[in-house]
Amino acid sequence: MIHLASQSPQRSDLLTRAGVPFAKAPSVGDEETIQGLPLQVLAIERARVKGRGAQVRDGIVLAADTEVGLGARILGKAPDEAAATAMLQSLSGTTHTVVTGHWMGRIVAGEVVAEAAALAIAKVTMRPLKPEEIAAYVASGEWRGRAGAYAIQEKADRFVVDVQGAMDTVIGLNVAIVAKLHREVADAELPGYRP
Repeated sequence: MIHLASQSPQRSDLLTRAGVPFAKAPSVGDEETIQGLPLQVLAIERARVKGRGAQVRDGIVLAADTEVGLGARILGKAPDEAAATAMLQSLSGTTHTVVTGHWMGRIVAGEVVAEAAALAIAKVTMRPLKPEEIAAYVASGEWRGRAGAYAIQEKADRFVVDVQGAMDTVIGLNVAIVAKLHREVADAELPGYRP
């Protein structure tokens, strides 16, 4: 069984649908302390902080972090409606990058004895959005807690015209990568995983 250091219902759903047994594990790791890094490094390091902060004494811990990049800009979680509106305006009519950093560690007596990390990358193309569409979406509140201020697996899917890469990368957890990392840190197949 995996200890998932994430409160994200989307990540839980992805593991459930893949048949992976897991339990949620609270984490004291604060990913917001990791700043000023390139997009791909940022996602991995934030996942590592979450995973190493998991309150697990023994077992396998999984953590993930999803970030959105538009050119040189990194669009994290919007703090308020104005920021969410600005993010969606900037993403409108663009192809942008979504990365999910994954970290997995084997914990024995509270110490990390093996760890591995990997990155999944997808390109998302969003059609041009009308101001009233952005306003309605922001009013729905669905943007809260989402990198780039949108959730592709919910109502924002109507804004997206193309995804290059795995959809679960954009949702927040690439299950094939989870299986690979599990082999690296546990030296065993992930129970229940069906690719």
